[in-house]
Amino acid sequence: MIPRDVIDKIHSAAKIEEVVADYVTLRKRGANLTGLCPFHNEKTGSFTVSPSKGIYKCFGCGVSGNAVGFIMEIEQCSYVEALKQLGKKYHIDVPEREMTAEEQQRQDDRESMFVVNDFANKWFQDQLWNTPEGQAIGLSYFRERGLRDDIIRKYQLGYSPEKGNPLAAALKKNGFQEKFILNNVDTKIGVGVVGKSEDGRIYDRFRDRVMFPIFTVSGKPVAFAGRILKKKDNVGKYVNSPDSIIYSKTNELYGLFQAKQAISRADRCYLVEGQMDVISMHQSGIENVVASGGTALTKPQIWLIKRFTSNITVLYDGDAAGIHAALRGIDMFLEAGFNVKVVLLPDGEDPDSYAQNHDASEFIRYIEEHQTDFIRFKSALLSKDAGDDPFKRAELIKDITASIAIIPDIITRQVYIKDCAERLKISEKVLTVEVLKLRKESFNAQQKAEEKAQNTPSAPKDPVAPITPKTPLEQNYYNLMQLIVRYGERPIEVEDSIYTIGEVIIGTLENDDIKAPQPVYQSIMDEFKRHYKDTGFKAETFYKFHSDQAISALAIDMIAEKYRFATMDGETRLGELVAQLLYEIKLTVINGQIEELEKNLKEAQAENNWERQMTLLAHQPLLLAQRNEICKLLGNRVLNV
Repeated sequence: MIPRDVIDKIHSAAKIEEVVADYVTLRKRGANLTGLCPFHNEKTGSFTVSPSKGIYKCFGCGVSGNAVGFIMEIEQCSYVEALKQLGKKYHIDVPEREMTAEEQQRQDDRESMFVVNDFANKWFQDQLWNTPEGQAIGLSYFRERGLRDDIIRKYQLGYSPEKGNPLAAALKKNGFQEKFILNNVDTKIGVGVVGKSEDGRIYDRFRDRVMFPIFTVSGKPVAFAGRILKKKDNVGKYVNSPDSIIYSKTNELYGLFQAKQAISRADRCYLVEGQMDVISMHQSGIENVVASGGTALTKPQIWLIKRFTSNITVLYDGDAAGIHAALRGIDMFLEAGFNVKVVLLPDGEDPDSYAQNHDASEFIRYIEEHQTDFIRFKSALLSKDAGDDPFKRAELIKDITASIAIIPDIITRQVYIKDCAERLKISEKVLTVEVLKLRKESFNAQQKAEEKAQNTPSAPKDPVAPITPKTPLEQNYYNLMQLIVRYGERPIEVEDSIYTIGEVIIGTLENDDIKAPQPVYQSIMDEFKRHYKDTGFKAETFYKFHSDQAISALAIDMIAEKYRFATMDGETRLGELVAQLLYEIKLTVINGQIEELEKNLKEAQAENNWERQMTLLAHQPLLLAQRNEICKLLGNRVLNV
């Protein structure tokens, strides 16, 4: 295992706001920071980071955790991998530990694939800068496209030679296994920087191409796009890395790693289509720009942008293909709650060529003068086809109304309805009715889909999913576990002896045989019994940074609750509260036993089973007396602690 002192050192050094800010744009709100949750699609920020507590919590989807838990979730890695990543960020050495076979395999596969990509990325760059072929072909190409050397290095552009299979040879020489350099389409293991022919020969996938590495938001090389420089029959202009367990082209945006800070500063993102569009605009001085990579825009890509801004300006070529691409993306952005602007460049221009011939101020001025919202864009575009034809005009209005209907914010919808009514000369009331009808249809369809999903057998729920008490017993138990998590090590006096709060709660529950309704509750108690005598033990810190993510997530939920036990940090008598909650859970159990007895008594009476009735009636006074005694104690607040 990793030594406890190293884990504690990482937890102490890792500032939750710094860790999260690498992935999410955060804004100050009181003592906390807020942003859009990176773990579910949301349009208004319910994701909260508490620097003072060292935790994050989404009040939308319920996820919560500490810095290590955040890295595990966002990078989909193991506990040890997350510790290593944070150790590297904060310059703390993390020694290796023994892992299970499953953990080892999972870590090895992902890490090996990233190592292969990192090696290949550096190799492509070395070929570009340090070989005669790379300089004569690759570097010359980039310079001819107008790129400065500093920009070429910033985007880590490279070159793959034309002849032979030198990358495959270099990978083999350095001991990389075939399963990680190839790609298995079934298991998605391997990055696919090389391929394998039918006769078993290994060859370079990106031969004779300039290379554009694709990075994750955190800056890891996750894939490559290779552009051919010589026109060849039956050969595509671009070759891209295949999908793998670390890469899906629908989940990445080219240039986001380099642009994320500029996007946050400007609170706006420019979206273009290709890699050269991004790089040329960046070089011209417009750094808040990303590309969809030549593929159809996807929801995961949209939500990547939403982490950093809700303002998007889509730049497309002025040709027919660019116009239709713009139309496809608009509704997806609207549905995600974006403020969408569209800019069509002059015919024959794309963002790359326009950036080459204009500086940043000229480019931005053109954008500001020509950007338009989706109603103006769609109406201007579609009106050309509609003309005076009533049927086509009705179709145009329906098309725009459908776009308005998917906007989540009611005020924004109403503004667009008013604008659309004035622009298209139609009743605002008619448009409102149509929008409401479309939203109702969408809601009903969603409800049916959710009902169908609920009735479909699914995999067991994630153990880290938030726990919501559903019965009085579960709520009582939750309250007691919350006391253990927040104040478990604190001493209280019970019958002239001093015990910790955790000892009193756990001892009482065990003596009364009140079973935990959730496995994680039992884990909390077991862990307390194992560690509460450890030197320097503090329950809140211990549970918050626990390596078991089910325990950690629940503890952070309990710590994050703003009002429950809010006065406990003052002079409130903890002993009184512990006693009250223990009496309440006993009362809940006894009430349940009384209800069960009364049910059994009715059954015995219906069956004319006198012997069973007498047994039950004999036990009933004892339960009633116990309930009355506890009610008296709770009502009079006679708490003997």
